[in-house]
Amino acid sequence: MEKKQYTMHANRNQRVFAAALLGTLAVAGCAHLGPGSVVADRFDYSTAIAESWKEQTLLNIVKLRYMDLPVFVDVSSIVAGYSLQAGVNITGVASSDRAVQGNYLSANGLAIYTDRPTITYSPLTGEKFMRGLLTPIDPKNIFALLQSGYPADFILALTVESLNGVRNRSAAAGVVREADPEFLRVLELLREVQAAGAVGMRVEGEKGKGQTAVLLFRRDNVPADIIQKQAEIRQLLNLPDQAKYVLSYSPVRGSPGVLAVASRSMLQILNAFASYVEIPEAHLKDHSATPAIQSPGNEGQLDAMRIHSGTQKPARAYAAVRYREHWFWIDDDDLRTKRAMSSIVFCFTLAETGGSENIPLITIPAQ
Repeated sequence: MEKKQYTMHANRNQRVFAAALLGTLAVAGCAHLGPGSVVADRFDYSTAIAESWKEQTLLNIVKLRYMDLPVFVDVSSIVAGYSLQAGVNITGVASSDRAVQGNYLSANGLAIYTDRPTITYSPLTGEKFMRGLLTPIDPKNIFALLQSGYPADFILALTVESLNGVRNRSAAAGVVREADPEFLRVLELLREVQAAGAVGMRVEGEKGKGQTAVLLFRRDNVPADIIQKQAEIRQLLNLPDQAKYVLSYSPVRGSPGVLAVASRSMLQILNAFASYVEIPEAHLKDHSATPAIQSPGNEGQLDAMRIHSGTQKPARAYAAVRYREHWFWIDDDDLRTKRAMSSIVFCFTLAETGGSENIPLITIPAQ
C-alpha cells in the first residue's frame, strides 16, 4: 500500500514538471521576432530618413547664403540585426510521503534581446554628382511633373529660368531680377488651363532619332474661355497657332513649333530658394552672410516663401536646423514653402545627382 502511494505522488510531480516545460516551450515558440519588427521599423526608418533629408536640404540652403559649402550625405543602406536568446532551467525533487525534505520545484528563465542596426552613409561626391548639380534638368522631366498633377505655376516658377525667352525671377551674383510680367501671366494661365484638363505632355519617338517630348493643347470639348486662355499663352510666348509644340532646352526663343525651356540646375534652384532665408541682423552687420537680395523698386515682394530665423528653437516647425548659434525653420502652416521643400527632393531625382563612383563610405554600428 505504501509503494502505491509513492508511485502516485511521483507521477503527480512528473506531470507538474511536464506542464511547466511545455508552457515554456510554447511561449518560446510563439515569439516571432522578425515579422513583428517589420511594421515598427519600416515606418520608423522611413520617417527618420525623410526628416533627415528635409533638415539636410534646409541646412544646405541656409549655408548658401553664408557662402558656405553645401554637402549632401545619403543613407545608402540600413541593415537591422536582431537577436533573441531565451532559456529555461527547471529543477525539482519528488519525495515520498515520509521523506523529511519534502517536494521541491525550481524554475529559472533567461531572455536577452539585442537590436544592432548598421547604417551606411554615402557622401554624394564625384563627377556624376557635380554634373547633376550643375546641369539643367531635362525639360521633359519638368513637364512630366505637370502631367502627374503638380501645379504648373508652382513647378515652373521653381524649376524654369525662362519660357521661350520670357524670363522668370532669378537670383544670381547677389542680385535678384524680378520675373517678366508676361512670365507671371503665363504661369497663371497655364494653371487654369491645366485645371481644365486642356494641356498635356507626351513623349514621341522614332527609330534612330531618339525620343522627343511635346506639349499638347487640347481643343476638343474645351470651354471657350479656356480656348481664349490657350491663345493668350501663345501670344505671350510668341508661339504659332498650333496644338503641339516640341520641348527643347534653350535660353532663347526657339524656332516655330518649338517651346524653348531654359530649365534650372539643382544649384540654381537651391540658390533661388536661399534668397528667401531671413538672415539674423547680427550676421548682416558682421558681413558673414549675404544681405537680403532685392531688385530696385521691388522691396517687400519676397513674400512667396519664407525661411525664418531666431535664437530659440521653434515649437512647431516643418523642418528646423541649427547653424551658427541660430535656428532656421519653415513654419508647419506655410504650405507653399513646405511644398517647395518637398519638390526639391523630386528635383534631385530628376537631376540624376546620384552616382556609382567608388566613393568613401561611413559605416556606423549603432549599439
